[in-house]
Amino acid sequence: MKDTPGQDADLFRQLLDDVTPLKPNDRRPPSPPSPRKPRPQSRLTETEVADTLSDHGADDIAPTEYLGNGLNRMTLRKLRHGEWPVQDELDLHGLNSDEARKLLTAFLYQATRQGVRCVHVIHGKGWHSEHGEGLLKRLSRHWLAQHPQVLAFCDAPLNAGGSGAARVLLKTGGRENGNGSYPPA
Repeated sequence: MKDTPGQDADLFRQLLDDVTPLKPNDRRPPSPPSPRKPRPQSRLTETEVADTLSDHGADDIAPTEYLGNGLNRMTLRKLRHGEWPVQDELDLHGLNSDEARKLLTAFLYQATRQGVRCVHVIHGKGWHSEHGEGLLKRLSRHWLAQHPQVLAFCDAPLNAGGSGAARVLLKTGGRENGNGSYPPA
């Protein structure tokens, strides 16, 4: 003979008869995080670093990876697998495209001057943008591909932002030529 739903409920109540209910908690749910303001990454002024990156030719879809001319595909694989530890990070959230481009240019300039080999650039995924793909994501990856000191980039690992960030491999020993720009590669 099968138990009926009423019998199951009675059995359940009997089992919980001597259980004391928890007091209701008086904690408030956390408030949503306020938008982060990017921390100043560099003390360089606009006149110290030449802004040579262009928005022209940026595709409608952000590239997931970039590998400079003449480099082996193994370089990109090693970058994806963390062969080079991330030494610095830049967060572009909350910036307009002009601010982001200037900050990215100054950041890359400073990183190469300091001999940094691998950086993490956070641009966001653009989920809150009109078309679902963020302008900063698309443009920042376009700018990275143009920058003379960038050898390669790929999506960051999932635990570090995934497609909302790029892991970037830089040239070593980058020396500027005195006017804030770099000599030809």
